[in-house]
Amino acid sequence: MNPNWIAPSILSANFAKLGEEVDKVLAAGADVVHFDVMDNHFVPNLTIGPLVCEALRKHGVTAPIDVHLMIEPVDRIVPDFAKAGASIITFHPEGSVHIDRTLQLIHDCGCKAGLVFNPGTPLHHLDYVMDKLDMILLMSVNPGFGGQSFIPSALDKLRQVRQRIDDSGFDIRLEIDGGVKVDNIREIKAAGADTFVAGSAIFNQADYKKVIDDMRAELAKAG
Repeated sequence: MNPNWIAPSILSANFAKLGEEVDKVLAAGADVVHFDVMDNHFVPNLTIGPLVCEALRKHGVTAPIDVHLMIEPVDRIVPDFAKAGASIITFHPEGSVHIDRTLQLIHDCGCKAGLVFNPGTPLHHLDYVMDKLDMILLMSVNPGFGGQSFIPSALDKLRQVRQRIDDSGFDIRLEIDGGVKVDNIREIKAAGADTFVAGSAIFNQADYKKVIDDMRAELAKAG
């Protein structure tokens, strides 16, 4: 797998043809399937649950499925997503009463675990759990809807988290989600990200491979 992961968000896919859409985007060079779970409580939208994740696995999807839980509370649903075939499960600190316990639960269920930070969420939640993290996801939009514009302050936050990861010595991926496009992905990579969620930037185009190839070319320029 590439050192830089491109993770199309199926939130922007055609749900009437979801299996086919995921097949196409993976064939076009995507590394990971990003799965946005919203509960109309923690965020103002309602999307998909474990049954859809399970359906993609039964359809034949073998790529990692990166499940981003924008729900509260999270612990109840973690085992269901693990059973449905999730590879990575990330959640917001605001959605868990006991962050350490939730991270442990995700690992106990056989998945990789991560924390997600909204644009206004401080990074102190990382202070005592770096040893339990496989991924840190920074939101560069306020979660709830696809197609939003990248919030520039996310770049400084990326640099801060990259420094924390490097200082920790742990193998933790740094993911960015929200408004990622061909024309800003190089700058985002330069700030420290290695995993790039893109929804409308990919699925709203006719040729998925061209977009992903263009993104890879920009990432290569970032060094």
